[in-house]
Amino acid sequence: MTTQKTHRLEGADAEAADAVAALLRDAAPLGVAFSGGVDSSLLLALAIRALGADRVVAILGVSPSLAADERVAAHDVAAFLGARIVEIATYEGESAAYRVNGPDRCFHCKAELFSRISDEVVAAHDLAAVAYGENADDARRPDRPGSRAARDHRVLRPLADVGLDKGAVRRLARALGLPCADKPAAPCLASRIPHFEEVTPAKLGQIEQAEKALRRLGFSDSRVRHHGDIARLELPVDEIARAVSPDLRDAVLDAVQAAGFRMVAVDLAGIQSGAFTLPLVGVTGGPGRV
Repeated sequence: MTTQKTHRLEGADAEAADAVAALLRDAAPLGVAFSGGVDSSLLLALAIRALGADRVVAILGVSPSLAADERVAAHDVAAFLGARIVEIATYEGESAAYRVNGPDRCFHCKAELFSRISDEVVAAHDLAAVAYGENADDARRPDRPGSRAARDHRVLRPLADVGLDKGAVRRLARALGLPCADKPAAPCLASRIPHFEEVTPAKLGQIEQAEKALRRLGFSDSRVRHHGDIARLELPVDEIARAVSPDLRDAVLDAVQAAGFRMVAVDLAGIQSGAFTLPLVGVTGGPGRV
């Protein structure tokens, strides 16, 4: 894996990096709740620039809701940044409140993660603070109850606090040369299961297998929504036609059915962020598309 090079930031990017650095000045040694996605990767990169790699620890929560490919990718990004990475096992699946899969599922997942960090990592690494990569757009969304867990555990959210929205996060990530700068959003596997249908390791395994198969078929992104025997595929709008083309339709069908689904449907709306949660938290107009 290519290692990080020093990048000079200018203008608004430099100001944003300085603002994050100012918030983290008294937070070292710092633990960063890290997934390998663009938000947490940018936070990790800015923390290392501000505090030094020896004063920052990347913390990766591992459970059945984390796809194996995402775990590998997170390690690759940490290596690129020269960051220490610590894995901790999380057990949100043992919580009935998590398994029942209400709109607050993310709260119970994040609460488990931050509790494990507090119990297992803070003292072991003498951390002064823990931060996570919530951005300003997500901070305003009503379908992100994980932010409440962060507040409960006094976890810092410097990207949101300095006003970095999704566009600014990606711009800064590109300016720093992060390998994940253009990586599609990768919500946890449990987000593919409709609310109030139980989250189980078996369902998560089906989703992971089907999405991995779609990546191998060349799709740049996907959500395999789990509706019992039916898999509803959300794909980038410009890739939907390819999925149902004569050359690929049978391969898509076979790949998803091999994961244990009996029927396979393609959603013409494409990839939708918050598809299951937003309608339940009083947001009208349908889920957002990403």
